[in-house]
Amino acid sequence: MSYLLQTPDQQTAMLAKIGVPSMQTLLDQIPRDLQVPGLLNLPPACGELELEQQLRSLAARSDGVSHRTCFMGGGAYDHYIPSAVDELTGRGEFYTAYTPYQAEASQGTLQAFYEFQTLICQLTGMDVANASLYEGSTAVTEAVFMAGRVTGREKRVVVLGTLRPDYRQVLQTYADAVGLEVVVIPTTNGTVALDHLEAAVNAETACVVIQQPNAFGLLEDVTAACEIAHRHGGLAVVSCDPLSLGILKRPGDCGADIVVAEGQSLGIPLQFGGPYLGIMACRQEFVRKMPGRLIGLTKDRTGKPCYVLNLQTREQHIRRDKATSNICTNQGLMALRAAVYLSLMGPSGMSELGQLCCQRAHYLAEQLEAKTSARLAFSTGFFKEFVITHPAGGAALQQRALKAGFDIGPTLADFGETPGISPELQSEGVLIAVTESRTRAQMDQLVTALSGS
Repeated sequence: MSYLLQTPDQQTAMLAKIGVPSMQTLLDQIPRDLQVPGLLNLPPACGELELEQQLRSLAARSDGVSHRTCFMGGGAYDHYIPSAVDELTGRGEFYTAYTPYQAEASQGTLQAFYEFQTLICQLTGMDVANASLYEGSTAVTEAVFMAGRVTGREKRVVVLGTLRPDYRQVLQTYADAVGLEVVVIPTTNGTVALDHLEAAVNAETACVVIQQPNAFGLLEDVTAACEIAHRHGGLAVVSCDPLSLGILKRPGDCGADIVVAEGQSLGIPLQFGGPYLGIMACRQEFVRKMPGRLIGLTKDRTGKPCYVLNLQTREQHIRRDKATSNICTNQGLMALRAAVYLSLMGPSGMSELGQLCCQRAHYLAEQLEAKTSARLAFSTGFFKEFVITHPAGGAALQQRALKAGFDIGPTLADFGETPGISPELQSEGVLIAVTESRTRAQMDQLVTALSGS
């Protein structure tokens, strides 16, 4: 009875119903020789994450299966997902709900997306968020096209060379089709020099695209980059890691006009590469240029609160020349997972999570430099992932980790050609990410595995 969600008043009513004065009276009926005297010698209580790690460790001992440990980064991360996320989003009314194209979409679905939009605005520091996009790379592309519509400059965009390479490739694919010039600023020691950015932005530039943290896990000067874009009449587009916002300054507070993100880290499993979640938020004055759909709160004819599709700017709903995008769906179930995750974490949980990732990443980086031949590739501050170099080469180091049961990477060679990265660094560099799911023991074991000659 103590394990059930019953109030003291409910327990009293139940005991009265069966004619028993107290719970102890029921327990006294158990023969004394079967009762355990005193308190049980139980270990201290632990959190859900620690408990699951203990159970997985015990399971590995009994089933004899080698369970791999993930230190991979590059835009998709092995973060812990609270069990409540799966339980709630697996309910039939959510799991099978169709994306809200029509006004007759259910109130429950619309409310869920409204809450998602609200949480994203609070997280990013922006005024308005849409009801999700596909994933991070196309979200960047949608933001660039949106900036062109807002500014009337649809022929030129400046991108920091530290934007994730797959994001740059997707943007370039779209840009080639419409004659958009993509100017990429080479990196200097892992970040982009502001004087180089200043020299590249001009009166024809629609926007500057900044990644924070960047493709190498490093921190850019977002505020200064936004100011440069604004001085030339352009917009500032920031692509961020949502979990970093627990400890880093919000993009909206740095001067960003449009914020996009990959939402996989918000309660979405890695699941072989997708489906993931595209996030977009912007300032209020740009809302009519935003792609996708917006859910709003109003009142019905009886005065009761209700949720509606406030704005839909895709070509199926309005004249093609007025449409902002041909995006035809959203990642509704993934957006719901993100909303549940953010609601469970809350501001303090997001802050603690960000601190854990940052502290553990720095611990592992220090141990690798102290006990192996690996060295940090860059001296700039980082959040939860970093690049190390090794004389044996990034690919060889990745294989050594693989044989020991650890997944690291990608290598910088996997990034393809990156402006400002030398062939030597590209050959020797490999990315390592550390989330709250990684224990100190796992990190020490990785150091040991990589400490060989």
